[in-house]
Amino acid sequence: MKSLIVALALAAGGAVVAAPASASEALLKKNNCTACHALDKKLVGPAYKEVAKKYAGSADAEKMLAEKVKKGGKGAWGQVPMPPNPAVSDADISTMIKYILTLK
Repeated sequence: MKSLIVALALAAGGAVVAAPASASEALLKKNNCTACHALDKKLVGPAYKEVAKKYAGSADAEKMLAEKVKKGGKGAWGQVPMPPNPAVSDADISTMIKYILTLK
């Protein structure tokens, strides 16, 4: 409970607070991301941890990855294209990407 209060206080102060892992993981499942991606192993697409590692320290990673999720992409991780996901909300995409980028 205390951590929830701290998180809410930080959010109210304008700080960016990532959603709890369980909420983010639920969004990844809900939006079928887990059909092609896993936390720490390559499936059809790269592991979330590999994505986080590749884009660590990149100032525009969140924006670029959001565009790839929405429009699809090809070539960054091999020849298998990532299909576009235009029906996934921008809010869900942002939450999922912020979570993925925190993984170590």
